[in-house]
Amino acid sequence: MSAFALAAMLGSAHAQDTLYFSAIPDEDETRLAERFDKVADYLSEQLDVPVQFVPVKSYPAAVTAFRNDQVQLAWFGGLSGVQARLLVPEARAIAQGDEDQKFVSYFIANTDTGLTESADFPAAAKGMSFTFGAKTSTSGRLMPEFHIRQETGEAPEDFFDRVGFSGDHSQTLRLVASGAWQIGALNFAVYDQAVADGAPEIETAKVIWKTPPYPDYNWTIRGDVDARWGEGFADKVQAALIGMDDPDLLAAFPRTRFIAASNEDYAPIEKVGRELGLLE
Repeated sequence: MSAFALAAMLGSAHAQDTLYFSAIPDEDETRLAERFDKVADYLSEQLDVPVQFVPVKSYPAAVTAFRNDQVQLAWFGGLSGVQARLLVPEARAIAQGDEDQKFVSYFIANTDTGLTESADFPAAAKGMSFTFGAKTSTSGRLMPEFHIRQETGEAPEDFFDRVGFSGDHSQTLRLVASGAWQIGALNFAVYDQAVADGAPEIETAKVIWKTPPYPDYNWTIRGDVDARWGEGFADKVQAALIGMDDPDLLAAFPRTRFIAASNEDYAPIEKVGRELGLLE
């Protein structure tokens, strides 16, 4: 065997031993890399295997990478997690943030609209422009659309004058703050973090309504990891995530802690996804 062939074989074996994980790109790419490169280091230490974060450009790309075994673990939203698990036999949700048991979306409006926060759905928003986040985002599209339909009896395209998709929560906040869109829906944690950071966008983009709670983000792992890394490996990954107590790591999500999760926790998301035609 040539030295080149041997090196290639060893390189392939090493790559196979690496656990790859990804995450839906729900915020700016730079911020995601900062978050998840540190998580990769933590998991590598806890699991005693190399762990590498693989960035992706879109929600569907995260699901595709999981389906194609380019990543074996992923931080998904509620809907993307359901999509991924339906595509990979025996894949399972293993952890969620404590906050993900009762997640909410915020509807925000540019201050020029005159809309203010209320416990009631903002019926006065009819005829204004509205942006979701990513098309398959649970908190940026699925649940906001569900509640728009529930509260108004109309599709978003009929209730609002113009409807769009910003791509991610941070962009939704920027676009509503600038007035490019009058109203938008986003993940509450992203908005609350902007408030904590004193971001300038919160001066002109204010919360006007909050959805009822629903289950959202989750860590999902492929069903074949035990066969590759040894019996009980999936449980070991779960324990490492639940045991993550470094405030800096948790603040990057942001979550106060991770707790055990199961596929059954996301049955309500699957139901709504099918109702809205976002799941086959």
